[in-house]
Amino acid sequence: MTRKTDIAFWTFMSMAGLAGASTVFNISQSYSATSPNNEIYRQLDLFGDVLERVRNDYVEKPDDTKLIEAAINGMLASLDPHSSYMTPKSFKDMQVQTRGEFGGLGIEVTMENGVIKVVSPMDETPAAKAGVQSNDLITHLDGEQIQGLTLEQAVEKMRGLVNTPINLTIVRKGRDEPFDIKVVRDTIRVQAVRSRLEGDIIYTKLSTFNEQTHSSLVKQVDALKKQLGDKQPRAFIVDLRNDPGGLLDQAIAVSDDFLEKGAIVLTKGRNLEETQRANARPGDISDGKPIVVLINGGSASASEIVAGALQDHKRATIIGTRSFGKGSVQTIIPLGQNGALRLTTARYYTPSGRSIQAKGIDPDILIENELPPELRPKTPEKPRGEASLPGHLKGADAPKDKKEESGSSAYVPREPEKDQQLQFALRFLRGEVQAPPKPIETPTAEVKPDEKKSDEKKQ
Repeated sequence: MTRKTDIAFWTFMSMAGLAGASTVFNISQSYSATSPNNEIYRQLDLFGDVLERVRNDYVEKPDDTKLIEAAINGMLASLDPHSSYMTPKSFKDMQVQTRGEFGGLGIEVTMENGVIKVVSPMDETPAAKAGVQSNDLITHLDGEQIQGLTLEQAVEKMRGLVNTPINLTIVRKGRDEPFDIKVVRDTIRVQAVRSRLEGDIIYTKLSTFNEQTHSSLVKQVDALKKQLGDKQPRAFIVDLRNDPGGLLDQAIAVSDDFLEKGAIVLTKGRNLEETQRANARPGDISDGKPIVVLINGGSASASEIVAGALQDHKRATIIGTRSFGKGSVQTIIPLGQNGALRLTTARYYTPSGRSIQAKGIDPDILIENELPPELRPKTPEKPRGEASLPGHLKGADAPKDKKEESGSSAYVPREPEKDQQLQFALRFLRGEVQAPPKPIETPTAEVKPDEKKSDEKKQ
């Protein structure tokens, strides 16, 4: 069956870190000399005065480039955790990463309370092999504290020549003291998709959404179908656990792989004309067979687009724990020879109009992998998600009197037989177990008539 090839090429950035994604959007605006702009110019004059004072009077001669970069990063950091400035080198590195190959440790990271937080280690990379885990906090690099560095600066220090070591000082729940992990840098070749047969069920694991994700998925599914011969696959499992996201166009294409028609995702910017909608076209690589999608607290951004689209169309049963809750779109704006700007430009919505920002995707069937004794924290603490990030963008439809929550456990055992979420999914698809009844939810806040009307419009 002919697949669709004219999907709009947008950008959906995952958590800022060692893996990323990019597409070019040129954004330009013209300004008139109105009163609000006069105020902006006055503030720019103030900035210029402070900059000159620092350059002329600081006790040591400062680096002008570093001063400007720090000022830009400070401005962007005040917006949300995902907007940032990329130096020419980091911009080039990001473009390489998008193609699925880059140098480094193999971890997806974000900044939290002045330290680096691991969103997820990538499968079969130096970080994963060394024992780095999701939700680990990195406080020092080779003995030097991270406090005071920007995310980009910390990432730059973690990159380096292949076969060179770096010591990460880790703070982990359940451990009384920080400890060091030695990681040897390597060339990271991200295998975006890994698939296998579980009997007559096709299991496919998506670790990231780079330029190869959609094509790799289609090729591997076709190969497994041929391996089954005349026997048709019973069902499909799409494993999005600890997938931090990536390119939006790839999330759309993967969703489209399992949908015949209907909306996939809506993106809404500040202005009405910036609203865009992606729709599915005929063609379902699963041939209408049952699908289970696995998610957890490490499933973010593009992963949540796929899970949300298949859930809203009732095309898949979502099993696992609540996803990370990153429902914003970042656009990469090149700045000529000066690098690029990563700027949050829109929120995205599932086909039914749900905003996932700082909320996440709730599974249809809640199954949590049990932590082994050595990983169980002595003092239970709620897992962190987008809603816990300082300065995060508020959910578009979040009640003002209700605290936002997202994220959940991101633990996945290495041994498939110990993976309770996977094993439940297999038994569920084979008809050996049924979905447990959902608890009846009691509304915690009264919905006002005008709010209800607004929700109906989104539908």
